[in-house]
Amino acid sequence: MTAEDDPKGFTVHDPEKSRTSDLPRIDFSTFVLSLGASAMMQLGQSPGADDATKDEVTPGDIAMARQTIDTLEMLQEKTSGNLDDEETKLLQSILYELRMAFVKAKG
Repeated sequence: MTAEDDPKGFTVHDPEKSRTSDLPRIDFSTFVLSLGASAMMQLGQSPGADDATKDEVTPGDIAMARQTIDTLEMLQEKTSGNLDDEETKLLQSILYELRMAFVKAKG
């Protein structure tokens, strides 16, 4: 179906055809890292930025970061006992860093 065929303008893509070899395989660690990176960006901690160039954090950004951190905490609770040691350490480490960044941003 093309955008011309659909009155709403949506196009359906075959996921097998749109995959590229550049994308990492999605597993638990990749998912956690993605959520962690999102939360850091919401907290104005863009990768590679120094203190002078950190993004300004708005109350809405803080709320979104809190929700992302809550999501990671929920994952930690729900997956307790089901992760390997490496996944457990990764999740603990990311949550620690996010909590510290959250406190600093809220400061």
